[in-house]
Amino acid sequence: MSFRRLRAVFRKEGLHIIRDPRSLMVALSVPVVMILLFGYALTLDVDQIPTVIYDQDHSPESRALIEEFKGSRFFSVTETLDGHAAIRRGIDHSHTLLGVVIPGDFSRSLAREREASVQLIIDGSDSNTASIAAGYAEALVMSHSAQLRDAALKHRGLGELKMPIDARIRVLYNHELKSKNFIIPGIIAVVLMIISALLTSLTIAREWESGTMEQLLSTPVRPVELLLGKLCAYFVLGMADVALALVVGVGVFDVPLRGNVLLLIATSALFLFGALCWGIFLSTVARSQLLAFQMSIVSSFLPAFILSGFIFAIENMPVVIQQITRIIPARYFVTILQGVFLKGTGLQVLWVEVVFLIVYGAIIFMIASRAMRQKVA
Repeated sequence: MSFRRLRAVFRKEGLHIIRDPRSLMVALSVPVVMILLFGYALTLDVDQIPTVIYDQDHSPESRALIEEFKGSRFFSVTETLDGHAAIRRGIDHSHTLLGVVIPGDFSRSLAREREASVQLIIDGSDSNTASIAAGYAEALVMSHSAQLRDAALKHRGLGELKMPIDARIRVLYNHELKSKNFIIPGIIAVVLMIISALLTSLTIAREWESGTMEQLLSTPVRPVELLLGKLCAYFVLGMADVALALVVGVGVFDVPLRGNVLLLIATSALFLFGALCWGIFLSTVARSQLLAFQMSIVSSFLPAFILSGFIFAIENMPVVIQQITRIIPARYFVTILQGVFLKGTGLQVLWVEVVFLIVYGAIIFMIASRAMRQKVA
C-alpha cells in the first residue's frame, strides 16, 4: 500500500466535500439540529399534568386537598369544573389528562372518622403516561391522608403515628431525574450512525453514476487505498460532528460529563470507523445512490434508534429481539456514552463494549475491502 496514493485519494475526497458547501453544511448542521430537537422536544419526564377538579363538597377539607394538587410540580390544575360531563369533554379534546372528583360527603366522612373517597379519572390513551400520572396522584392523596391522620392523633393527644419502615431514597448519577441527561448522550450515537452511514453510502455509488470510477480504475490506486482514502476524509468530518455534539450536549443542555474525555473521544472514533466502513460497504454493493441511501436508512437509522436502548429499554423487549440487539453496534456505544457521561465509568467497566466496537470495525473493514476488490476487479 502506497501512502502517497492514499494521501491523493484523501485529498481528492476532501476537495469534493469542500467544493460541495451544501452537503458540508448538512453534514455539520444535522447533528446540532437533531440534538437540539431531541433535547428540547423529546422528554420522558411526566410533570405539569393537565388536571381539572370537580369539587362537590366545597368545604375547607376539600379546598385543602385542591391546594395540594395546585402546589405540586407534577400537576397543572387548569380549572375547577361543575360536573362529570365537563371532565369527559376535556379528556375527549385532549385538554385534560387527569380529573379529580371530590364527593359531597368528603368533609362529613372525615369528621366522622370514616374513609373518605376521591375519584381519579385518567385518560389512558398513553398507557405509560397514564400509569405515571396515576401513581403521582395516588401518592399525593396518600400523603394528604397521612397528614390528616397525624393531625387527628395530635388532636387526641396521642402524638404522631410512626411508620414501621422508613424508606430513604438515594438517586445516583442523575439525582434530578431529568430525562435529557439520559437522552442527549444516546442521541449522539444515533446521529453519528446516521450521518456516517449516509455520507459514505453515497460516495462509491456516486463514482459509478458519474463515470469517475472508470478513471480511478485506470490509475495505480489499489482498492484498499481507495477505501482508506475515502474513509479518512469522512472520518475527519465525522470527528468534527462528534465535537459539535459534545459542545451542544454539555454547553447547551448542561449534561454532566463525569468521565474521561479521552476515552469518550477514542470510543467515538472506534464507533465512527465501523459506521463509515458499513456505509462504504453499502455504497460498494449498490451502484445506485438511491438504493444505497435506502439501504443505509434501513440498516443504520432504524436499528440505532429502536434497538440500541437509546429510548426503548432492551430489557422490556421480547427475548428474540434482545438477542438481535447484541449485534447492533449502537447498543454498545450508547452504553459507553451513558456510562462516561453520567457515571464516570472507565475501561474497567466498559471494556466489553470497547472490545465489541474494535472487533466490529475490523470485521466490517475486511468485508468492505473484499467487496471493493470484487467490484473493481
